[in-house]
Amino acid sequence: MNFRFAIPVFAITSVLFVVQSAPAQATKPAALVAAKTVDVWPEGKMPGRAAAEPEKERTPSTDGFHRITNVSRPTLSVFPAPGGDAAAPAMIVCPGGGYSYVVIDKEGTEIAAWLNSVGITAVVLKYRNPNNRDGALQDVQRALSLARANAAAWKIDPKRLGVIGFSAGGNLSAKASNLFDRRAYTAIDASDEQSCRPDFAVLVYPAYLGKDGKVADDLNLKAKIPPTLIVHSEDDKTHVVGSRIYHAALDEAKVPHEFLLYPTGGHGYALHCTKDAKAWPDAALKWLQRIGMR
Repeated sequence: MNFRFAIPVFAITSVLFVVQSAPAQATKPAALVAAKTVDVWPEGKMPGRAAAEPEKERTPSTDGFHRITNVSRPTLSVFPAPGGDAAAPAMIVCPGGGYSYVVIDKEGTEIAAWLNSVGITAVVLKYRNPNNRDGALQDVQRALSLARANAAAWKIDPKRLGVIGFSAGGNLSAKASNLFDRRAYTAIDASDEQSCRPDFAVLVYPAYLGKDGKVADDLNLKAKIPPTLIVHSEDDKTHVVGSRIYHAALDEAKVPHEFLLYPTGGHGYALHCTKDAKAWPDAALKWLQRIGMR
């Protein structure tokens, strides 16, 4: 376990924390166009339920980002790492949206562009919503198996395949990292013979990790949880408590992980933070290097 409290140097009050100066924020690249988009499920084979209404974009908000709701046809959009034929590390990207929608660009395609810029293939998951957590878990498990089944075609390293999620997508990524022992659906084809366990997990301001002072009941701390990075800020009052609880539980379970806790940043910033948490992208890349996944 490594707990890093990312506070400014002048504010150091305890030697119990590992403190680093904040690096410059990673460049925020423009969103990309996917090389390919594939259905998560073969036609007529999707388990669970679909949305009651047609897929649509929610009423546009003032921030200009796109929020897709009523997803009944989950998809994977593949953004290959540039250059060469070597198999690249890859990440399933799970946007947030409170399980009511997915913020498909700010926490999806923009993240893919950033990952591509550092040599990582990104696979953006548009998972089922609203209020369909069971369906979303099925979707992310299937996404991991599909990525491994298509590793050669997509030029990814199936042994360096992780998940990164934001807010509700962070919750979904946590579930993917510890509910893999029992697939949430009956296998439907050869792709499901591939493991749905991620090799690492990055949880950025994750939601719903704690309840009533303990880890949420729908998480499994007895699983062989892969190396995990948790990113949060103190001023995200609604959700930082869950990250603290999850961090403590991973510590007790002796799961290799790191908790980057910043004084300020709020919630929902992705690559657009202007406060202390703006340092998280560079810190995450260094963590990936330390665990051998980049």
